[in-house]
Amino acid sequence: MIPRRFFVTSGKAIDSLSQLNAFDLALINAGIGQCNIVCVSSILPPNSKETRRRKIPIGAITYTVLARMDGNEGETIGAGIAWAWEKNGAYGIVAEAHGYMDHHALKELLNWKISGMADKRGIQVGPPKYKIETLRIPMDHYGSVISALVFIPTS
Repeated sequence: MIPRRFFVTSGKAIDSLSQLNAFDLALINAGIGQCNIVCVSSILPPNSKETRRRKIPIGAITYTVLARMDGNEGETIGAGIAWAWEKNGAYGIVAEAHGYMDHHALKELLNWKISGMADKRGIQVGPPKYKIETLRIPMDHYGSVISALVFIPTS
């Protein structure tokens, strides 16, 4: 199976019950809470196209490059992805990052990671795109942030 289309999304959430509930709500907020997510590594197939966010059938096995960070009250958390195409358009690469970081720190880390991935492959890439979520978790709550590149399931 070689995916032909993908979209990029993100979500964040807080919950007073548990980190798992916050993560579930972050998935729902990103529009992928109904999917059975399978995490994959970081290659965009040749000729695949980015599209707008799509509704995916309930229960669909959905391949996703996922960055996730969970946290507790008082913490700032972030998760992000960057993606870029090889300069000749042969294929693309995706980097993920997460941690106790703000938007600026995550973007810097993602730049470093995508550059390293390109160097190790001996390729040059065009300018990366980013999808980053950050969250300052309020007292008495748990939090979760996600950023995801979602391959659209084929029928």
